[in-house]
Amino acid sequence: MTKSLGDIVDALGGTLMGPAEIKIHRLAPVTSAAAGDLTFVSHARFANQLASTLAAAVIVPPALQTQAVARGPCVVTDDPYLYFARLTQWWRRAHEHRPAARVDPLASIHPDAVIEEGVDVGPFAVIGAGARIAKGARVGAHAVVGAGAHVGEGTWLHPRVVLGDRCVVGARGVIHSGAVIGADGFGFAPHQGTWVKIEQLGAVRIGDDVEIGANTCIDRGALDDTVIEDGVKLDNLIQIGHNVHVGAHSAMAGCVGVAGSAVIGAHCTVGGGAVVLGHLTLADGVNISAASVVTRSISKPGHYTGMFPIDDNASWEKNAASLKQLNRLRERLKAVEQAIAQASEQTQKS
Repeated sequence: MTKSLGDIVDALGGTLMGPAEIKIHRLAPVTSAAAGDLTFVSHARFANQLASTLAAAVIVPPALQTQAVARGPCVVTDDPYLYFARLTQWWRRAHEHRPAARVDPLASIHPDAVIEEGVDVGPFAVIGAGARIAKGARVGAHAVVGAGAHVGEGTWLHPRVVLGDRCVVGARGVIHSGAVIGADGFGFAPHQGTWVKIEQLGAVRIGDDVEIGANTCIDRGALDDTVIEDGVKLDNLIQIGHNVHVGAHSAMAGCVGVAGSAVIGAHCTVGGGAVVLGHLTLADGVNISAASVVTRSISKPGHYTGMFPIDDNASWEKNAASLKQLNRLRERLKAVEQAIAQASEQTQKS
């Protein structure tokens, strides 16, 4: 199914420069776009891409309007990247075939569960006692919604998601396949060389408009709940420990690990593979670089990095050996500074 450039501008706004009837067959990256494709150039520093792209039309910022018009049709908007994001959503809605909502006869739904209007439940899904699935939600094949759990309006649980007992997901959420919400947190008391389990009595509370990636795990709290506030975006393969609190509209890339009882503020970002140790607090607006290890609380917004730069192995080993000597060298330097100060003092007296 194709759409005209005029259809797109009518739906999403922007200033159309060129014929409205141009047909768009596909959305594509600027480097691989072909005839019939629509692409975008987000910033003036990428102006050279306008000359090389074969796209039928380009979404550009005002700074590139003159160059874009010279090459052909374009849509001018203040933020092309945001415009393109909204375009992808509109394009999917326009092209995606979604069958009418139904409860598959192979699903297992407890008699005490509440299934509201327009809910779609896939085959072999399991919905426990006292669970509530709000209007327009989707529960994929083989997904499990535990007893007393709540799925908000319009939220989509992809196949094989597990939402544990008493856990709550707000409205318009997306939880991808394999995610486990509400597994037990890692809590054990040592006793005579063994470990005694601390029962995890809390739950997980997830706000509205949250997206959680495939195979991500969010543990339930030990006593209080683990909390993920509105608008949080979590990538695949993330571990969120028990009693963690993630503030609104924060985002984490793949393979991040957040240990128990850490508090992450609103509008934070955590790069892929980074680790936040337990019981630490990150202020609102903190950005952590990929592969960093956060070992202390951060009280001011900003961009933080904590990693040892990659190098060839021989150089890395030499630098690592030097790092081990830093404290000894520091003490030696202090002794030298003290000796110099004493000598200077004696010279002045004489």
